[in-house]
Amino acid sequence: MADNAARKATLLQYVERFNAGDAQGVAALYADDATVEDPVGGEVIAGRDAILAFYRHTTSLGARLEVMAPPRGSHGDAAALTFSVHVRMEGRPARIDVTDVMTFGADGRIRSMRAYWGPDDLHFV
Repeated sequence: MADNAARKATLLQYVERFNAGDAQGVAALYADDATVEDPVGGEVIAGRDAILAFYRHTTSLGARLEVMAPPRGSHGDAAALTFSVHVRMEGRPARIDVTDVMTFGADGRIRSMRAYWGPDDLHFV
């Protein structure tokens, strides 16, 4: 079973791969039957193929992630990461403040990702 150090390392790999535009590499961090809910309350994306399509789209937008605090672990199978997404929206630079909470399987792969952010977390800069 993956420990907190391994889960935190996976979260940082997630950021590195995302910022490199490596959608395939990001999707490879997920279990085959994983889910993504970004944002929480939105559509749940299920399965590796759908997750890969999601990351192909988001990385193609030129978004970049900036870690705002060290990853946080848990006494269970979850870890969280707070970061800012820097992207252009409506032709203007914007920042979205996000906290992702991910659960992990015994193999260390991500089973679920839930992105916590709302309309008031979007800031045009």
